[in-house]
Amino acid sequence: MRTLIEVLAGLAILANAIVYGTDVFGAIVLRPAIAAVDDRTLTQLLGHIHRVADRRFPAIGAGGLIAAVAMTAVAAAGEHWVSAAAGALAALALVIFIVVYNRVSKPVNTALTAAALADRVPGDVRVLQARWDSVIDARVALQTFALAALCVALAAA
Repeated sequence: MRTLIEVLAGLAILANAIVYGTDVFGAIVLRPAIAAVDDRTLTQLLGHIHRVADRRFPAIGAGGLIAAVAMTAVAAAGEHWVSAAAGALAALALVIFIVVYNRVSKPVNTALTAAALADRVPGDVRVLQARWDSVIDARVALQTFALAALCVALAAA
């Protein structure tokens, strides 16, 4: 039982670390860099980044959430209460992350992707980017919390 908890926690950590690292990069590197470019460059660069990322990241994020939930269930079944509680908190943070992403980030990604593919610059491109920027710190915080909780779950297994 302990080994299964460790394997599932490890898989959840690895999957969510990919999303975390990408969001941290977005917050501390991409956001200020994009502020320094013209609207056409912003649209083309971010539109194509989101086009690729939005096809590949859902499976990674879903895999991380599934592994976290499975680890929580296995830990609870084995009466590893610290691991179960930490896993539940991680899963909750990941669900909130998905809600924030779907309600705020995804519509911006979709608009920028469509604009990039149509080779046009939306008149509100800076407003769109400001909306995306408005939740990136929260997304990083949620991923940080989830990863820390998963590490606790792993350590307590």
